[in-house]
Amino acid sequence: MVRRALRNDPRKGAVLGFGVAFVVLSAAGLDAASAETLPEALVKAYQANPQLNAERARQRATDENVPQALAGYRPQIMASLSAGLQQVRDLLPGNSVANVTLRPWTIGVTVTQVLFNGFKTANSVRVAEFQVKSGREALRNVGQGVLLDGVTAYMNVLANQALVEAQRANVNFLKETLAITKRRLDAGDVTPTDTAQAEARLSRGLSDLNAAEVAYAISKETYAQVIGQSPGSLIPAETVDRLSPATLAASSTAARSENPAVIAASYDVEVATTTISVAESSLLPQVSVQGGVSRSVESDTTLGSFRTDQASIVGAASIPIYDGGTAASQTRQAKELASQSRMVLEQIRNQARTAVASAWVSNEGTKVALRAAESEVKAAGVALDGVRREAQAGQRTTVDVLNAQQDLINAKTRQIVAQRDRVIASYTLLSAVGRLDVRTLNLNTPDYLPEVHYHQVRDAWHGLRTPDGK
Repeated sequence: MVRRALRNDPRKGAVLGFGVAFVVLSAAGLDAASAETLPEALVKAYQANPQLNAERARQRATDENVPQALAGYRPQIMASLSAGLQQVRDLLPGNSVANVTLRPWTIGVTVTQVLFNGFKTANSVRVAEFQVKSGREALRNVGQGVLLDGVTAYMNVLANQALVEAQRANVNFLKETLAITKRRLDAGDVTPTDTAQAEARLSRGLSDLNAAEVAYAISKETYAQVIGQSPGSLIPAETVDRLSPATLAASSTAARSENPAVIAASYDVEVATTTISVAESSLLPQVSVQGGVSRSVESDTTLGSFRTDQASIVGAASIPIYDGGTAASQTRQAKELASQSRMVLEQIRNQARTAVASAWVSNEGTKVALRAAESEVKAAGVALDGVRREAQAGQRTTVDVLNAQQDLINAKTRQIVAQRDRVIASYTLLSAVGRLDVRTLNLNTPDYLPEVHYHQVRDAWHGLRTPDGK
């Protein structure tokens, strides 16, 4: 029924022949010099993402636990100074009274050195060092999450942009179809039903276009939040399957030794186990030595001495006998926490194994889905061409053409989503294994090394300046 109008319309090829694959977006007049690739976007996220920078600051704070624990090996030096006025009223023989104003002052220095505290200092240093190692893995885990968020944000913008273009082309096609149908209605070739069907499809197309534009706007804001700036022209991204193990078994094995969450949990077990020894130190003897020098000056000339200088060195040992049960309770508590940490480690290992299996299956599934979507788009395009030719021969109605067009739009939408999911799934698998980092991806940015700040502060005996860790 739409034969003559479709055949004679010179714009039908431009209306129907739109492309929505990502590669079309990169070839549709984009300036290659200003276009941004996924690795470039990930570099910006790695350098400026607030969440990642906050985690780096947290790790630098954790580094300070080590010099604080090492302070137990070092002497404690205290200087003291006291001065004041003292009014003295003396009752002398013969009931005479003498008032004297004194101005005494004392200055001194005390040095205390712990010789033995039940190995508390040594074990506290070990705890602090394990905390640092656990924190580094936690930082690496956050870094993986930020990079994966960057990939997701990038691909969402790319996909939603393609969906907007697809829906716009669809609306243009529906507008042309409605205009043609109205002309044919005026000529008496179709009924008002055909016009109503075309109007309904156009309304649906406008609604779908609006939804696509809303999703596109949201994805751009999410991109700005993760990457640090609004997206410009984005270039289609490639998968990173080549960086992941070749089999599911190899991926699971790699995750057990490389996944940062698993490694961090294993260090947490070491922290909890060593904390038991820290708690037990309160049950052992304590030995220290203290030396001091002081000078005390009195201004009362009636005293036998005007100034007193003192120097001393004193050794002290204490053996705990009973503290009300505090140390014993703390030791039992530490043992329970160590048991909990071992259970948490096993739980995280199971979660990592499940995450790898899920990521692997999803990654393989996206390959199938993408191939199916590409085949569907090709078949839907052929079907639309056939329906249009049959409509030109009077064997199809307007609604048949509209349905074929809708099938093609749905197929292209699924293809766009499959292309997005394909890339994200490959990065998700890499993250589950524990290899989603700057070095593996070969990003063009210096890798943040937490060890630098650690060595800057580990043996610092004094100073308030905070190193930047670079």
